[in-house]
Amino acid sequence: MADALLQMRGITKTFPGVKALSDVNLTVKRGEIHAICGENGAGKSTLMKVLSGVYPHGTYTGEIVFDGQECHFSDIRDSEKRGIVIIHQELALSPYLSIAENIFLGNEVVRRGLIDWNETNDRAAKLMRRVGLVENPTTPAMDIGVGKQQLVEIAKALSKEVRLLILDEPTAALNDEDSAHLLNLLRELRAQGITCVIISHKLNEIKAIADSLTIIRDGRTIETLDMRADNVTEDRIISGMVGRDLEHRYPPHTSKVGPEVLRIENWTVHSPTQQGRKIIDNANLTLRRGEIVGLAGLMGAGRTELAMSVFGRAYGVDISGRIYKNGKEIRLRNVGDAIKHGLAYATEDRKRYGLNLIEDIQRNVSGASLEKLTKAGWVNENEEFKVAEQYRRDLNVKAPSVASVTGTLSGGNQQKVVLAKWIYSDPDVLILDEPTRGIDVGAKYEIYTIINALADQGKAILVISSELPELLGICDRIYALSAGRVTGEVPRAEATPERLMQFMTKVKE
Repeated sequence: MADALLQMRGITKTFPGVKALSDVNLTVKRGEIHAICGENGAGKSTLMKVLSGVYPHGTYTGEIVFDGQECHFSDIRDSEKRGIVIIHQELALSPYLSIAENIFLGNEVVRRGLIDWNETNDRAAKLMRRVGLVENPTTPAMDIGVGKQQLVEIAKALSKEVRLLILDEPTAALNDEDSAHLLNLLRELRAQGITCVIISHKLNEIKAIADSLTIIRDGRTIETLDMRADNVTEDRIISGMVGRDLEHRYPPHTSKVGPEVLRIENWTVHSPTQQGRKIIDNANLTLRRGEIVGLAGLMGAGRTELAMSVFGRAYGVDISGRIYKNGKEIRLRNVGDAIKHGLAYATEDRKRYGLNLIEDIQRNVSGASLEKLTKAGWVNENEEFKVAEQYRRDLNVKAPSVASVTGTLSGGNQQKVVLAKWIYSDPDVLILDEPTRGIDVGAKYEIYTIINALADQGKAILVISSELPELLGICDRIYALSAGRVTGEVPRAEATPERLMQFMTKVKE
């Protein structure tokens, strides 16, 4: 194919006991934005690691043809020499180095054996302007937000004279404004002749930006679609990803709502870093047994801060207000108190706060409830294994055994381990903060099914989500939060995106 910049033919990659890729084919045309999507664990990232040399030639079968030549990459540097650069979902910047130092890390500007800092900063400034960054090149990377860090990664790729730029879930951790800026930048790069491959679960973004789309399922290529000519719908993409039509993206559920289990009254929380600033302002809400309650709000509204402050004052200072459990006031001085009183909180950042990624599934599942497995100061590891194995089966965690390292699992399976950890603590109230962030539609459906089952067991569940369709699809009631204030409460029958958005954008009168 004359206009093909990249062809991957018959790529097969096997790990011990698992065939991650099986005869995968991928063709990317010059100057296009080519999207790749599939469920977590489908093999997308593995395929890109084969392409970039993370998995070197000889560890897989099949062939890679780039710009008409067959390539045998031995490592990342080898592929970068040909102009193939990959930006992983977990950004690889050093927080204590400057923006300029990060851009040229491993590719330093050297004169007579010494780094030329003036030239380094000048070149960095030019690259930064290309991606829309106006910061000083000497600014430490830790002092800029995640959206700008993503742009630094792209500037770093441009410094290597990139011809094929691969982005793995580039907008997963970005807000709407940063996401829109990044997508516009990719359009500009396309206009400059740079070919892009984007891996994403956000189907609306794929429809907005991609020229072509390849769907991978269970380590196999399902189909490649022309996004401009094939009239591709989100339902068509989902059907290819999961192998079935998702007529309903949310499993049907009828809640059996019981008595009130948790009530929060006049809850006020101040910022730990900005003296006197109220993050949560006189919030009131209730949760009932068997009920799934949503918490909606724009970025910065205070949703996570509210949840963390209730969960044993894990966030904030000068906290005031009252919490009632089953009609009686309780005092939660720390996270341990919250767990003892039957509260659980699954964080939005599972990789940093929810899991120990270098530990196995078994240790992660037991992490919040070790006292249940401890006798005379010793953890009963046989019982710990049985518990973890039971949850692995019940929640359909795709791993060979509970001895598997949690960091090797896909995002959806990591989220199931987080849920298993808190379900084992047997809470009465379960707070789920962005429970489906960064996972595909098939895994989302499984998570929703688990949430419904927990509600059927009589748990009171609070779901925080940035996706209004998700809240409308699974919740019985939805609270809206704006600038730290609860501005509305809407039952499912009356909830619409427009009505919720009115509450979410309501300013203090």
